[in-house]
Amino acid sequence: MAGYLFAPTERVPEEFNGGFSLYAAAWPLVGTYPGHRFQTGLCGTWMHPQWSEAEKPKEKCYTDIEGGLGWWRDTHFPTITPKFIMGGVGPNFSVIANGPGYGAGTWEKPRGQYGVAQLSPWLLMPLDGLNLKQGTSGELFGYGYLPLPLTNKKSTTAGKNVPTGNQCWTLFLSTGNFKGPVAFFTPFFWSQALIEHPEWTGKLLDSCPAGPNKPIQMETQHVPAILTDKQARVAPTRFPIGADGTSAVLHRLTAYKKEALWEDVQRWFAGGAVADGKIKMEAAVIHPFKEGGGSNWSIYPPNTKRDDKIPLTWNAFATSFTPDPITFGYKWNEQLTRREGSLVVLPEYYQLGTNPRNSKPQWQVIDAKQVSDVKLTEHRFETPKENAQEPRTTPDDANSCWKTPGPKAGPFKAKLGDGSTVTYYWYRFADQPAMLNADLTPEEREQVQQRVEKLHRAWTKDRNYLAPPDLGKLADIDPALVLTPPKGFEVGYVPIATRQELDGPQ
Repeated sequence: MAGYLFAPTERVPEEFNGGFSLYAAAWPLVGTYPGHRFQTGLCGTWMHPQWSEAEKPKEKCYTDIEGGLGWWRDTHFPTITPKFIMGGVGPNFSVIANGPGYGAGTWEKPRGQYGVAQLSPWLLMPLDGLNLKQGTSGELFGYGYLPLPLTNKKSTTAGKNVPTGNQCWTLFLSTGNFKGPVAFFTPFFWSQALIEHPEWTGKLLDSCPAGPNKPIQMETQHVPAILTDKQARVAPTRFPIGADGTSAVLHRLTAYKKEALWEDVQRWFAGGAVADGKIKMEAAVIHPFKEGGGSNWSIYPPNTKRDDKIPLTWNAFATSFTPDPITFGYKWNEQLTRREGSLVVLPEYYQLGTNPRNSKPQWQVIDAKQVSDVKLTEHRFETPKENAQEPRTTPDDANSCWKTPGPKAGPFKAKLGDGSTVTYYWYRFADQPAMLNADLTPEEREQVQQRVEKLHRAWTKDRNYLAPPDLGKLADIDPALVLTPPKGFEVGYVPIATRQELDGPQ
């Protein structure tokens, strides 16, 4: 089963082009981890550059930030609790950055592993994605991206006569045990594409504003199912459910003007008053959710062409609704779904029928008693036996950017709820590998170092940056990832993961 769920929103003025934030429910979509073919996101969005029709590149130039909560085929240490990745995509997937040290390619030919710089001294970002606390089930995970002027504009890029902007798109989190900025995409992550495509100058996220009216969807790429010619069974799929029997899955989708944070920080870095980091709500607008929303979830055998995928009758058991204008959720048909504690389990069995409105094929919900083939009812959706996942590692060469100039303290260990252990070190901010690969001179890196030290002194992890939610409870990050810096490393240093591996025999 695969497809999209859609959450329709009202459009906001295009001037709110300085980033976004949202609160997304985090929950275990399936009860048993179905193996590494399983890939799905929870509710999220895609933040693209803001182009007018006249500014739009003539040739294909797909680029955005599209990370969020979910499960991915390349996750090494998965559980049924979702993880979070940053998901920066350079033009046409030429580079992909998911977090510090985590991206596309190999260490011999990196394609994004150096695209994200660690900013916070209080939160460790693992190489396999950011873990939520095990057992998270419907709590709200707040995140968003706003640009910070951490670097300066450059007139050249990697020695070529094309410019790089100074928008450092910074991940801000709002969770139960951590709040504030975490990490940022270096401007060079985007602008390196200009070396071969100078015609994209000014059109990438190093310098281009972000379109405020974004698609809000839940992208599902693979949930296991078993099929016969006319009947199907889908692995038990769940949503969070509240005491009132409804599910709130998205809340406070907000778009910002650049001055929501940028200008105060810029004045601060130039010698002015300290910017407190609180994002100005007078420079923000919350998208109201509209009536409607739907699904094109389909059930089909492998290698089915897009036009041949047959949808299931989502509306038979799920109804989109807005309990208030800034919250999107679902009501459920109690006859076709069942509750399991804080979760509702969707229908498992389907019969191939016809949509009465358009006469097209459609999978329609049936009861287990109506199943004619016992192989469907007797099938067990279990975690398959797979080869042990290899550790995630980083270069160990003494001459590599990981070792020269290298860390100032470590190694340290963090044992995570997914069963893995992360080895990490404390690096001076400007000496972390991502900064050494950000097309900055030593002098430019030192200037960023001074700015980050100001942030470390003034922006703590225990107060609000994003506006808090109006309902529900905040999700927690895996407590092992929330750190207290060693004495002497509170300002100007950041934790960098260098290895992640499962404990014990595998």
